[in-house]
Amino acid sequence: MMNRDLETEFKALLPGQSTELGATRRTALKAALGVGYAASALPIMAQTVIKTPTDGLTAGEVSIDVKGFKMPAYRAMPAGGKNLPVVLVLSEIFGVHEHIADVANRFARAGYLAIAPELFVRQGDAQSYGEMAKLIAEVISKVPDAQVLGDLDATVAWAGANGGDLARVGVTGFCWGGRQTWLYTAHNKSIKAGVAWYGRIVGTQNELTPKNPIDIAGQLNGPVLGLYGEADTGIPLDGVEKMKAALAAGNAKSKASQFVVYKDAPHAFHADYRPSYRKEAAEDGWKRCLAWFKQHGV
Repeated sequence: MMNRDLETEFKALLPGQSTELGATRRTALKAALGVGYAASALPIMAQTVIKTPTDGLTAGEVSIDVKGFKMPAYRAMPAGGKNLPVVLVLSEIFGVHEHIADVANRFARAGYLAIAPELFVRQGDAQSYGEMAKLIAEVISKVPDAQVLGDLDATVAWAGANGGDLARVGVTGFCWGGRQTWLYTAHNKSIKAGVAWYGRIVGTQNELTPKNPIDIAGQLNGPVLGLYGEADTGIPLDGVEKMKAALAAGNAKSKASQFVVYKDAPHAFHADYRPSYRKEAAEDGWKRCLAWFKQHGV
């Protein structure tokens, strides 16, 4: 049975779009890490998709050892770079497809070692699903937060052994990854700052998701910048207000966190390959993201 909070959030992803796609299109769109788009993410808006050049970068798939399990990840960094600041890039429910890889490329061009780990891989192939509800029920809702935190710890360790400076680590994520950004910033003491793009803040608790961002708001290891949409039907603004109050009652890093709520912006306003894309909000959010990391030592 689908988690009720995930169901609400997924309904906000692509309003008015059918969640079922034909087998032919689904098969055609199944792709390798960082290539193509998940079938569930369609329709895409090819005319607005941003393509970041990779000349001068080392970019592509790597394998990260997590207690013997080989987790795939997309890595992008300036070629030959050493002691680089590190940014973890956490995907939407669709996994590490072309858009997430491009975000990592954008960070690399800004001088970062960016890594996007495939955090659903133990539960299934997120890119192979043509029905969003089925993807959530069979894969996403079965991913334990504890597993994600462990995978991200391993990703940070891998970065430190492969050109990254572990004194300068940040995390950013979109939708599902936005929620994980809040959780991981409270979990890992090496995180200097986080940027959460429209990640769920409140929700029900269960064995796999025992805490939500609002539950750990006062315990952040680095300040988080929350980028949210006023017209996001899956994440009501009263949740944002509750989170602000929880942050204000927390430690110094929590108190330093901030929110930007974009007027008329829907969920997934940064996703330039989808109808939800809002160019002005996305570009402003990206500038704020880079400035936030720089301000807080990433």
